[in-house]
Amino acid sequence: MHNGDAGPRQAVWFQSEPVSVLGAWRNAIGRREVEELFADLALTLSDCTSYEFDLQVCDVVGDMAYTVGLEHTSVIVEGTPRTYTLRATQVYRRENDQPAS
Repeated sequence: MHNGDAGPRQAVWFQSEPVSVLGAWRNAIGRREVEELFADLALTLSDCTSYEFDLQVCDVVGDMAYTVGLEHTSVIVEGTPRTYTLRATQVYRRENDQPAS
């Protein structure tokens, strides 16, 4: 995503509903909106020079899990170099007996 390619991010997200993103820049609800969001972000972000995920807490309960952490990123945003930290919460569920996010 941070190098202008949404493909890897889309590949690990759910293929079936429900799916959503409550994002720092924009929210998306439903598969179509999530795909559009990822495509827009890929056009906005490029040339990532640093990315680190600092895991704060995680847990697994039955067929669901979550992670909470800090994403430390250095990237070009709309042509301007930026370094920022975002709090990121991911919720995962098992889909078709396979782990997914």
